[in-house]
Amino acid sequence: MPYHSTPLDLAFHALSDPTRRAVVSRLAEGEVPVSVLAEPFDMALPSFAQHLKVLEECGLITSEKRGRSRWCRLVQARFDEAANWMEAERRSWAMRLERLDVYLDSNDGPG
Repeated sequence: MPYHSTPLDLAFHALSDPTRRAVVSRLAEGEVPVSVLAEPFDMALPSFAQHLKVLEECGLITSEKRGRSRWCRLVQARFDEAANWMEAERRSWAMRLERLDVYLDSNDGPG
């Protein structure tokens, strides 16, 4: 499988960086201009823009030009895909652990 071959791969890659996770957390409060998003970070705007580019390319955020500012907002659908995948994995592991529990209980003690 090629590296980052699916939208879900790209989303998890984007979220692996603490700066990008902080951006996502801020955008969860609502859309804002890039200048506001960049304020808390100690980095040059071009470096910060690279983080936004990664988030936008994987579909976690979208941006649009409004006058002289670029505004960003979250794209809920991509987060829903990630949440659905994680929930399916959680259910799968819960069932496996339950089967292991049953097996261990049935083989409990000397026989």
